[in-house]
Amino acid sequence: MKLRELPENERPREKLIYRGKSSLSNAELIAILIRTGSRDMSALRLAEQMLSMDKNGIFSLGECSVEELCALKGIGKAKACQISAAMELGRRVAATPRKSRHRIKSSRDIAGIYMEEMRYCKKEYFNAVMLNAKKEIIASENIAIGDLCSSIVHPREAFLCAVKRSAAGIIFMHNHPSGDPKPSKEDIDVTRRLCETGRILGISVLDHIIIGDGTYISLKEQGLI
Repeated sequence: MKLRELPENERPREKLIYRGKSSLSNAELIAILIRTGSRDMSALRLAEQMLSMDKNGIFSLGECSVEELCALKGIGKAKACQISAAMELGRRVAATPRKSRHRIKSSRDIAGIYMEEMRYCKKEYFNAVMLNAKKEIIASENIAIGDLCSSIVHPREAFLCAVKRSAAGIIFMHNHPSGDPKPSKEDIDVTRRLCETGRILGISVLDHIIIGDGTYISLKEQGLI
């Protein structure tokens, strides 16, 4: 059976799009790489044959040369090069050391990372810093840019990036161009609204830090979170 004859939700490419890459078998992943089969078999069946070339399955493909892959009926140089390149990319990813992440233990930690970046800004920048369950920074994103007095923050935009990245916690942060980090009534009201949204979404608002000129205030330390 050719791949196009399968029900749409069972075709490898469609499964990857709608169910995610982890839902695919090794053969289905290889079938996406080689795209087409031969006259006698589908891309999926051809991928299964490639995996059965050696008892070590997919691990053996990383050791195969282009010539060895071409020895399999239905595999030409183009398909062999695609497989060989994909295996080499996987090897390089596995061999690349993961960039160390900042682990946040206190408001001083987070302020120290972003202080110099934000203290000289002439407008208010409202940022979100996403953390995993170990309280390591996984990403940061600007949510809003205001004028010298205020920035408008909507909970939907504030948590969108955290939801996409499956963050366990979030720290909000903005600067006061005046240099005085004392929170305004608007700062406190926005923080409380964001904390309530976080409770509904199951994403903890760990702090809201206001950056001034060489100084900062943590709303958590002030008892406002």
